[in-house]
Amino acid sequence: MQHGFIYTGSDPAFAVESAALAEESGWDAFFVWEGIWATDPWATLAAAAMVTERIRLGTMLTPVPRRRPWELAGQTMTVDRLSNGRVILSAGLGVPADVEERFWIFEDDPGRRVRAELLDEGLELMQRLWQAEPFEYDGEHYRAARTDSMLPPAIVQEPRIPTWVVGVWPRMRSMRRVARYDGWIPNYAPPGADGIDPVEQQRTYTPEIAADAIAWIQSERERLGLGDRPFDVVQEGTTGGVDRVADAAVVRPWADAGVTWWLEADWRVPAERVAQYSRERVLAGPPRP
Repeated sequence: MQHGFIYTGSDPAFAVESAALAEESGWDAFFVWEGIWATDPWATLAAAAMVTERIRLGTMLTPVPRRRPWELAGQTMTVDRLSNGRVILSAGLGVPADVEERFWIFEDDPGRRVRAELLDEGLELMQRLWQAEPFEYDGEHYRAARTDSMLPPAIVQEPRIPTWVVGVWPRMRSMRRVARYDGWIPNYAPPGADGIDPVEQQRTYTPEIAADAIAWIQSERERLGLGDRPFDVVQEGTTGGVDRVADAAVVRPWADAGVTWWLEADWRVPAERVAQYSRERVLAGPPRP
């Protein structure tokens, strides 16, 4: 299992400093959050790329339907090249229930169905954009006319920047999307639930449920001819950083279920304490046995 740290604050200078500290402290990845009216995550990660050498860098997560795919492709390509191929793109529909009002302060929500279409087309279009070769695209929401001039550089990683996608288990439409890409960021909606309640999800989503979902993903990827390609499964959570045995006990059931990445985050920390908490938790190192 690999271990990433999510910086939940907003100070870009501190985020860059924290990325370097995370690398020195043995973490495998460093993530920042992407908002609507917020610190630019890709500018922050570009700066972090220049002060790190090993650690992977990404967002947790990017609401792709809110972005122009060609601009996002350019930002991710830039950080991928600056970092020599260390970028991860975490993609979702956006609009978590606890920030929905803030999410739509500048425009109207087109609805979940349209956002899902935008996510599918945006991810598909970025696969072509990252290759930096002439192409044409004609979708329901996006189009690209062929051009042979002023093409940007291609990304470093092949065949694409690893793309982790949010999927709701056991809702098959979103899970089939997940299986086509490189990793699963889990949401869980118990059968019969109207929506995704973060509190209820935290209470009811277990390693056993994760194992069932992972088995389905593996089967679906075999069906798609992708069974031999790497695939990650993410679990976000909080450990104390003061007792390695206790921390390892929290993480171990998820690793046993097939989770490949533990992402350390505590979104409950007040803004005035985020810097202190982040520094202390990063320096304590990842929750390895």
